[in-house]
Amino acid sequence: DIIRVQSPDGVKRITATKRETAATFLKKVAKEFGFQNNGFSVYINRNKTGEIPASSNKSLNLLKIKHGDLLFLFPSSLAGPSAEMETSAPLALKACGAPNVPFDEDYLNHLEPPVKHMSFHAYIRKLTGGADKGKFVALENISCKIKSGCEGHLPWPNGICTKCQPSAITLNRQKYRHVDNIMFENHTVADRFLDFWRKTGNQHFGYLYGRYTEHKDIPLGIRAEVAAIYEPPQIGTQNSLELLEDPKAEVVDEIAAKLGLRKVGWIFTDLVSEDARKGTVRYSRNKDTYFLSSEECITAGDFQNKHPNVCRLSPDGHFGSKFVTAVATGGPDNQVHFEGYQVSNQCMALVRDECLLPCKDAPELGYAKESSSEQYVPDVFYKDIDKFGNEITQLARPLPVEYLIIDITTTFPKDPVYTFSISQNPFPIENRDVLGETQDFHSLATYLSQSTSSVFLDTVSDFHLLLFLVTNDVMPLQDSISLLLEAVRTRNEELAQTWKKSEQWATIEQLCSECPSQPRRPDARRVLASRALEQAQTGLQDVMPVSRQHSCGCSSAGVYSPVASPPAPQAPSACSFPASRSTAPSGAPHTQPRPPCGPVSTAPS
Repeated sequence: DIIRVQSPDGVKRITATKRETAATFLKKVAKEFGFQNNGFSVYINRNKTGEIPASSNKSLNLLKIKHGDLLFLFPSSLAGPSAEMETSAPLALKACGAPNVPFDEDYLNHLEPPVKHMSFHAYIRKLTGGADKGKFVALENISCKIKSGCEGHLPWPNGICTKCQPSAITLNRQKYRHVDNIMFENHTVADRFLDFWRKTGNQHFGYLYGRYTEHKDIPLGIRAEVAAIYEPPQIGTQNSLELLEDPKAEVVDEIAAKLGLRKVGWIFTDLVSEDARKGTVRYSRNKDTYFLSSEECITAGDFQNKHPNVCRLSPDGHFGSKFVTAVATGGPDNQVHFEGYQVSNQCMALVRDECLLPCKDAPELGYAKESSSEQYVPDVFYKDIDKFGNEITQLARPLPVEYLIIDITTTFPKDPVYTFSISQNPFPIENRDVLGETQDFHSLATYLSQSTSSVFLDTVSDFHLLLFLVTNDVMPLQDSISLLLEAVRTRNEELAQTWKKSEQWATIEQLCSECPSQPRRPDARRVLASRALEQAQTGLQDVMPVSRQHSCGCSSAGVYSPVASPPAPQAPSACSFPASRSTAPSGAPHTQPRPPCGPVSTAPS
C-alpha cells in the first residue's frame, strides 16, 4: 500500500503493509523525511487530531489507515529540513502553513474554504520546479490567425497549409487564475457607486482603481484592492448599458498613477428591485441560468486584452491579464452581492482575433464564428458529458460560456481601509448630470463650506475632487497639481499646506467665492432633455443587455445590503433586448449576434 504523508516540506509517499505496526511505519516516515525519532508527530487529520502514537503496536489496518490515505506530519521543533523551509519559504506560504508545493491539489482542496484555482505564481512554480528549473518553459499566447509570411501558396481564401494554419482549440477550464481575490477597501466606495441605481433604477458602469497586493489566504496569491471607482460617460437603462467616448480617460489614468493607483478592473450593476418596502433585489444570476452572459464575457475579454499581464516566461513579454470584472447583483438572500470574475486566456484569444460571437436570445451561450472569404477561423471544441455518462467532444456552435469563466471571491475587510477621506457631504461624482449632480465651482464651493475637517489634506483627499481640479474647463490644474497628488499619496500634511499657499489654489478659492455656497437646484429642463436623449439613443445604437436570468451565490464577505430602494421596476421598452432562450435548430443562433459595448466589433449591427 502507498500512504501519503504531507509535511511543511511537501508530500511524500511511504510504502507500507496493512499488518505493519504504527511504530514501524513511523520509523519509515522519519527516515524518508530525515527526522530523528520523536522529532515529529503524525496525525490523521490536518487539525492535529487523531495522532498516531510512536509506541503503538497496533497495525495500520486497526488504525483504519488504508491505501491512498493522506496523513499530516508536523515537526515538534525546527530541527531538520523544516528549519530551512521556515527561513526560505515565501511569506504567503508561511502565513498559510503551506507546503513547499503551492500547486499541490490535495493541499489546495484541504484549505478552508477549498481553493478551486491555484494562483498564477503557483502555476509558474509548478512549471519551473523540475530538474531543468523551467529552462525550456515558454508560455505561448494562443493565436487564431493565419501566420503571415507563408509563400508556398496563394493567400487565404485561395490557399492555406499546415504551416500557416492555426491549430484547432479545445476549450478547457483554466486551472489557475491571475487574481485570487477582489477587495473593496471600505463600504463607502461601493455604496456611492450603488447610489446611482438607487436613485434611478438604471444600471451603471465604472472602472475600478486600486492596486495589486499579496493575498495571504492562498499560496502565492494576488489580491486586487479597490480604492476608488471612476464612472465614465455612459447611457444606462433598466436593462442595458452603453459606454460613450471618454475624452478624459488618459488624464484619469495619469492622475491615478500619481496617486499610486492603477486601473485594476471594471464593475457594472445588474439589479432589479423585488420588494421596495423590504429593500430586496431579485436573485437572477445562478447555476440554473448563468453568471456572466456571452456579451459580458466578450467585453471582459476585450478589457483584459487591453491590460495584459507582463510575464518574462512568454516570448511576447505578456501572458494573460490581471484585469478583473465585478458585478453588483442580487444574491440568494435577495440582498446586493458583489461577484468577481475573469475570463480565461483562451477566451481572450478568441475575442482578440474576433472569433467569438454572442447569441442574442440565449445569453448563456456564445458562438464560434465560421470561416469566411475574409477570415479563417480555426475549429473550436469543448468537452461535455452525454446522457449516457460518456465524455464527448462538441463543436462550439453554440458554446456554454462557463467554459470561459473563472470566478474570484469578492470581499470587504473587517477593518476598513481609507486611501481617500470620507465626508458626510462628499464631492459629486463625475458624469452624473442626469441626476442633477454636477461637478462645477458651485458644487466645489458647497463642498468646501460644508467640510467638517480642519485638516486641509483630509479635505482634498477625494478622488473625484482631484479629478475635477485637473479636468475642469475653467481652470484645469494638470500641470501644477503634482505636489498635491504626492501629498495625498504619502499622507503628508506639510506638502499639502505648501501647495495650499500656491497661486493656483488662491485662484480656485477666488472662483469659489464668486459662486453661491448653497447647492443649486438641478435644471429640470436639462434633466428631462438628457433623459429624452438617453431614451432616443438607446433605440438607435447598439447596447449591452444586462442579463436578467441569473445570479451567483457568493460568500458572505461579498454581500452588500442596499441602504435605499430604487424606483419600482417598469416594463422594458420596445428597443430593449430581453434575454430569452434560443429555439434555433442545430444550436445555431436564432438571430444575428450583436456586438458588445465598447470597441469590440464582432458582427454587423
